[in-house]
Formats: sequence, C-alpha cells, structure tokens
Amino acid sequence: MPRRFRTVILLPPVVIAALLATAGPASANVAVTQVSTDPFTDTQAQHRTEVEPDTFAFGNTIVSAFQVGRVSGGGSSNIGFATSTNGGASWTQGFLPATTGNSGGPCGQISDASVAFDAKHNVWLISSLGVNCPGTPVLTSRSTNGGLAWGNPVTTATGSNDKNWIVCDNTSTSPFFGNCYTEYDITSSGDALRMKTSTDGGLTWGPARATGNNATGLGGQPIVRPNGTVVVPYLSLNDQIRSFTSTNGGASWSSTVLVASVNRHTDAGNIRTEALPSAEIDSAGTAYVAWSDCRFRSGCPANDIVLSKSTNGTTWTTPTRVPIDATTSTVDHFVPGIGVDPSTAGATARIGLTYYFYPTSNCTASTCRLDVGFISSTNGGTSWSAATQLAGPMTLSWLPNTSQGRMFGDYISTSVRAGGNAFPVFPIASAPTGTTFAMGMFAPTGGLAITGGTVRAGTASEVQARSDRLTTVAF
Repeated sequence: MPRRFRTVILLPPVVIAALLATAGPASANVAVTQVSTDPFTDTQAQHRTEVEPDTFAFGNTIVSAFQVGRVSGGGSSNIGFATSTNGGASWTQGFLPATTGNSGGPCGQISDASVAFDAKHNVWLISSLGVNCPGTPVLTSRSTNGGLAWGNPVTTATGSNDKNWIVCDNTSTSPFFGNCYTEYDITSSGDALRMKTSTDGGLTWGPARATGNNATGLGGQPIVRPNGTVVVPYLSLNDQIRSFTSTNGGASWSSTVLVASVNRHTDAGNIRTEALPSAEIDSAGTAYVAWSDCRFRSGCPANDIVLSKSTNGTTWTTPTRVPIDATTSTVDHFVPGIGVDPSTAGATARIGLTYYFYPTSNCTASTCRLDVGFISSTNGGTSWSAATQLAGPMTLSWLPNTSQGRMFGDYISTSVRAGGNAFPVFPIASAPTGTTFAMGMFAPTGGLAITGGTVRAGTASEVQARSDRLTTVAF
C-alpha cells in the first residue's frame, strides 16, 4: 500500500535566515549560496553539521540530499534536502519526514542519501539508509510536487545494508522507460552487491538480485544508457574499480568486469576518504567514471583524479589523468563528483568535476588545509579548463569526527543542467563556536559555467605524466 504523504518539515523563513546567517563560507574564487543548515539539537549528534551530498538535475529543478547532524558512530540526525525549481536561482530547505526520531520516524540515525528523478511517473526519489530502526534498511522517500514535499519512506530492502544508490531510466524510447534501480551491499554477507528494480515510481520494489558472479564491493553508482542498459561501476574489496550491467530491465545482472585497478595514496590528517567511483552518462550512452588515484605520480605521494569511459559498460578505456595541476605538484586530490550535460555526447560532451584537495599532501591533522575545487571540459574530457577553487581553506578540526576520521562525506556530486551550468552542492565549514560546529551545504551562486581548455588529459603539459603512467599503472 502506498504510504500517506505528510507535510514536509520546513523551517519558517525567519528561522532559516537566522540560521544561515550564523556561518559564512571560507574564502574562494566564486560566490556561493548557503542552501541548508542543521537545526537539530539531539545530543547524539555533532551540531551544526551537514555532510555527504548527492544532487540530481532535471529541467529547471535541482534536488540535493545530505546527512544533517552527523553522529560519530554512524549516520546522522536526519536527511536534509535543498531544492531549486528555477534553475538554481533560489532554494528551499527541508528535512525528510518519518525517518528518525527527529521527524517522527523509527530510526535512531540515517545516512547515505542519493537522489533520482523518474520522468515517466513524474516523481522525485531520495534513497537513504536507516540505522538502528532496527537493522539498516534501504529506504525510498518520494515527492510528487517537484521535490518540495516528501512522503513517508518506503522500505526498499531490509537487513544489514550499506552504500545505497538510486537511478531511473528517463529515456522515453527505452524499452524500460520508468524503471528505477537501487544498488546496495549487504554488510552481513561480506558486502555482497544487490540490485532492486521498481516499475511504479518507487512505491514497490522487486526481488534483490546479485551479479552473475555474486560479486562483493562498495559504492556502486548505477547509470542508465539511452537503450535501457544499466551500468553499475563500484569499488571492489580488493581495490579495483569494476562494473556490471543489465540489458533486461533489471531481471538479471551480468558478471563484473574490470575498469581499472586502484593505486591510491592514503590522504593525510586522519580524514575519512576512499576511492569510491563517481559515475555519469552522456546522451549517446557513454559512461564516465572518476576516482582518486596516484598512478601518474612516481612513488605515490599524492592522488590525482582519473577518468575512464565506456560506450557499452563492458569495455573501458585506460584511465586518463584530469590535469588539474602538474604531477610534480604537492597537491593531493580526492573524492570527486562528476557531472555530464545530459544533452551532449562524445567529442562535445560537457563535463563538470568537483573535488576536494589538500594544497600540500604531506600534512598532519593540525596542518592540513582542505579546499574544494572545480574543473570542466567541453570535449568529453580530451582537454580541460583551468581549475578554480570553490571553498577553503578549512581546518580539519572544523569537520565532525567519526570512527573512521574527520568527515565531509564519503562522496560528493555534481549535476549539469541540459545546456546550462554545473551545480555541485557541497559542505563548507567555518571555525566552530565552542563545541558547536559551523558546517552547512552550499551551492555556487547561479552555478558554474562549463568551459573548455587546452590542457590535455593525462599530460598536464609536462612529459612526466606519460612516463609515470608507464611505470606505475597496474592491472
């Protein structure tokens, strides 16, 4: 039975204005707008903090979802959302109903928000992971009014789960138009990967299905080609980016294939990071997968962001280096969020890439300075623009702590509006006041232009990158 919709939890405008005025962003090269802040006061969480955003754009609507009030041991006080229905000109902030005790729900905490839009059923979806409610079920919240109000969550998968992600098939000519797919892994079964399919806008979900080789892993991000083929890149437990596909609307899933082995520098300062992939699709069905990797740097002193592409989801290009700076630089790059203009493809695909970085990789918890960067391409990643700084520097003690280190999110996201600007939504922290943090969600004011450049991928204008790839790549 579909659940009844409740009124979304929205703060009065005067309260929002007061909260947003309490914390300003650190200096950067672009103007940013704060789109959400943590209003909760439950004693289990570190307030005010917001972490780990995902975004999705369709037409003039952009929806982001994220953790609000990070709990050190796992999850958060609730899932927040920020929605723009006018192409990023203004934003509405709110919080999902019936999730945790903060919103009349059964869960102790909640985590891992992911956003999708189902064009066939005209419904926005936020997938999340309940914690202590009981177990860690995968939940799906639905909005039928453009992402401004959300219903009680539908239980998508029960048990002990992690790292869910959601996508829908929005190509009207696809044989599976209107199918939505949720990926997650079962922690109690060694992170066994599972997929579920909905054909009714997320109201009900079919059986859990494994890959053809019963693969295990983390952080799968399903994307859908225009012909209906679903491609799911993920991080394996033995440090490989791998992928699997379905060509029959999720009735079955293939065995996994290798995208690339991961060569990774451990980021300094006890910050919580991992080489989880970020995936997108262009209008012709080319898949783009980005992750952090040190293969281009002799001795692995720092990570670059690398990119692999596939036109079918089964064969992948050798990773190329996104040329943010020289391979001889001290900069360490990590946790990318890639976006592709869904109206472009191939040699004219417009890409926006947001990422975090340390200007100096060799730092400590007290000396590391965290920044947010952005770079773009107008030719499918063959060459790139100059990079720009969106936020920072931030001191790591400004971030909430977890059992796995200081956290801004295990992933971030960038969405590119068709023919328009890129819209990452990302957390920015300022210095705490006593024990109260000052970390909210921000978006670049008006979005970020996608521009081209002459610095070619994998070279960064120096010969060192080519020799580094030959000596350090391992498959």
